[in-house]
Amino acid sequence: MEFSLELLTTLRAAARVAVLTGAGISAESGIPTFREAQTGLWAQYAPTELATPDAFRRNPKLVWEWYAWRRELVARAAPNPGHFALAEMEQQIRSFTLITQNIDSLHQRAGSINVIELHGNIVRTKCFNEGTVVDTWTSDEIPPRCPHCNGYLRPDVVWFNESLPADALRTAYETAASAEVFFSIGTSAAVQPAASLPVLAHQNGAVTVEINPVSTSLTHQMTHVLTGKAGESLPELVRVVWGIK
Repeated sequence: MEFSLELLTTLRAAARVAVLTGAGISAESGIPTFREAQTGLWAQYAPTELATPDAFRRNPKLVWEWYAWRRELVARAAPNPGHFALAEMEQQIRSFTLITQNIDSLHQRAGSINVIELHGNIVRTKCFNEGTVVDTWTSDEIPPRCPHCNGYLRPDVVWFNESLPADALRTAYETAASAEVFFSIGTSAAVQPAASLPVLAHQNGAVTVEINPVSTSLTHQMTHVLTGKAGESLPELVRVVWGIK
């Protein structure tokens, strides 16, 4: 893959780099996107019918079991070369922040450290009533009960009709506004407020880079566009910029 000299020179000199990742980079690890995941038993349900607080109130067992099935998909997946390349990039740059819309922990499993999770994490569990993360419980019910208040436990993910974590969103905005280089990787740029982050970075003078197999609504605004998969583009970019294989 060919990279412009301008992009290579900018990256080598950059001290503040931010990255936004979406479902595309996880799809390269075999994790289906949110709407593609409905197969087999779950094909009869639309994701929007299950991923809401109201759905959980109506049928907590059904929603818990759907997420248990999705956790199994995530557990069987492994980080791909794109995830590892981003972890390596973090080691080369003084201030590096990875903002992800994904809930699968693949970035952390690949070695990324400074990760902002905009949509939560499917591996974590929290109390539906109190919102506090719960690591262990003794309840045998489905879903299990909170050991503190006896309310139901739920996945620590952001559902439809819920706000994104305020601290994570604020930090993401601050990071985008101050970045020298901002990558938008594997995201359709259709889900707000995450889709506004590359625009904010661009408005504040950042060099913006999109990596995606297809064009998005952001493509025409990006400084550089790398058409292709993250698992192919990112390792090559890291190799060319820093000489790391």
